[in-house]
Amino acid sequence: MSRNAKINTLLLALVAALAVLPLALGLGDHKEEPFTGADGEAETAITEIEPDYEPWFSPLYEPPSGEIESALFSLQAALGAGVLAYYFGLRRGRRQGEERAAARAEGAPSAPDADTDA
Repeated sequence: MSRNAKINTLLLALVAALAVLPLALGLGDHKEEPFTGADGEAETAITEIEPDYEPWFSPLYEPPSGEIESALFSLQAALGAGVLAYYFGLRRGRRQGEERAAARAEGAPSAPDADTDA
């Protein structure tokens, strides 16, 4: 197993542990809604500290249900992941193109495409 494969396996195990451990250890069992977002937790804390607090701004759009709010959040996360994947893919492609152009300029035979094995 190569070094990169070991690191990837370790990172995957770490992510799985971060997802499973809170559920397995029962973290949040004492709460009515155990895994609410940070916004809900902050709102609760502010209300406890200052009951008369008035927010400065109101949301531009308030989704009619929690499911729609979750779907919009998931869509936002997917779009962000797509933009990042496009950026890193474009960067890698440009780097590979520059390497091929440099190899051709030196007169060396061009290397086979690395993209065909993926």
